[in-house]
Amino acid sequence: MRGLTSAPQDSGGPESDAERTMTFAALAQAPNRRRTEAWLLGFVVLITVFGYGYTELSMKDTLPAGLAGFAVSMFFIALVPHLVVRRFAPRADPLILPLSTLLTGIGLVLLHRLDITYAEKPRLKIGQAATGQLVWTVIGVAVCIVILMVLRDHRILQRYIYLTMVVALVLLMAPAFFGADMYGAKRWILLGPLSLQPGEFVKIMIVVFFAGYLTVNRDALALSGRRVMGMQLPPGRQLGPIFTIWVISLLVLVFERDLGTSLIFFGVFVIMLYMATERTSWVLCGLLMAVVGAGVVGSTEPHVKGRVMAWLHPMDIFLPADKRPPGLISDQAAQALFSFGSGGIGGTGLGQGHPELIGFAGNSDFILTTVGEELGLAGVMAVLLLYALLAQRGLRVGLTARDPFGKLLAVGLSGALLLQVFVVTGGVTGLIPLTGKALPFLAKGGSSLVANWVMVAVLLRVSDSAQRRREPVRPAPERPAADATQRVRRITGGEPEA
Repeated sequence: MRGLTSAPQDSGGPESDAERTMTFAALAQAPNRRRTEAWLLGFVVLITVFGYGYTELSMKDTLPAGLAGFAVSMFFIALVPHLVVRRFAPRADPLILPLSTLLTGIGLVLLHRLDITYAEKPRLKIGQAATGQLVWTVIGVAVCIVILMVLRDHRILQRYIYLTMVVALVLLMAPAFFGADMYGAKRWILLGPLSLQPGEFVKIMIVVFFAGYLTVNRDALALSGRRVMGMQLPPGRQLGPIFTIWVISLLVLVFERDLGTSLIFFGVFVIMLYMATERTSWVLCGLLMAVVGAGVVGSTEPHVKGRVMAWLHPMDIFLPADKRPPGLISDQAAQALFSFGSGGIGGTGLGQGHPELIGFAGNSDFILTTVGEELGLAGVMAVLLLYALLAQRGLRVGLTARDPFGKLLAVGLSGALLLQVFVVTGGVTGLIPLTGKALPFLAKGGSSLVANWVMVAVLLRVSDSAQRRREPVRPAPERPAADATQRVRRITGGEPEA
């Protein structure tokens, strides 16, 4: 066996009593992990409550009326999952939950700051988002708690990988036939007053499927194929899976005009292929197919072509209409660059910028521009470091897991998080074309927030299982040899016990 999945493979069944038994050292270490988590969560609550109060104080010279309610909400958002983790996943990584809570809290503070500006400028016709996001935060945390309580072993998911993939494909293609065309893309399904973004949940489902598929077929995928120009290419028949995923990604890009989901969907598969096989030829094939597909669709599909033009010529939007490149209709890319430029190193101060110039996407796709303008480069780097640290903890879970399915599952979820942060950050900073995806935990969006908390729950469960299996099982106590000798003498009628 090769690659990340080279560790001994478990049977895939539920954990035995022996696997759940921990040594005295482990029992002593588990409270230490949870104690560390509790202190970090307390620090997170203080940061978010301070930021919530400071924002309105800097903009209106008064504390917000709902400060006490927000503080109580954040306290229970941090406390309840901590108690559940302490009870149902005591060996889980102590940083995953605090990092996720901190990113969620920062998002609530930023949305509250934007709501104040939008309320003062009714001409923008942008509704309030912070209260609704707080409700979705509670829902997301509740889903995370339920998963931790019900899913006692992550290997159970491996039994349903094909069912998971069927459901994922149905949800992925549903917006193309039943979705609403909003802001140029068809990635939403309207359910009465609510809108569902299936792609946020699909990324988790495809990671589960890929982890199970690659666990079973990694040896076949690692076979050497033909050598072309000094590089070992995969066997022809093994190119079938990656070709199928490539076609599905292009279909999503063409029919739903969703560049972000397509990139994440294909990128996660290539990352997990490399982790399972350690073959760079898979990465090269994946990059080549991605460039070819994006080039063809980007030059033919009008919406995607418009995003590419806005990326290549962001400042041309200020030219007269007859001199603009075809397809360039929005100044958001240019305004985002102005926001980062005006923020400098330290920013203008929380509440002192002009994020309303971005327009309707200021609290969703472009929420990072508010960080860049008001907290500066230092704030952007701090947020990106939080994402990097969360992904690092997920990758660490993958490295410590003993079963191949758990390894690939943790790496795939961490890779999906990094890819989404990259496509969103790269889009608003001008590194790549805009994708329209939401920044995880920070941006407005119930579907994205709930899906991210599902990811947190799965990482916590894999982390707990991995740490349990790393520790030796406590041996049964042995009786002293002297006691055994005396017992033999009594049975055989020898010298009586003194």
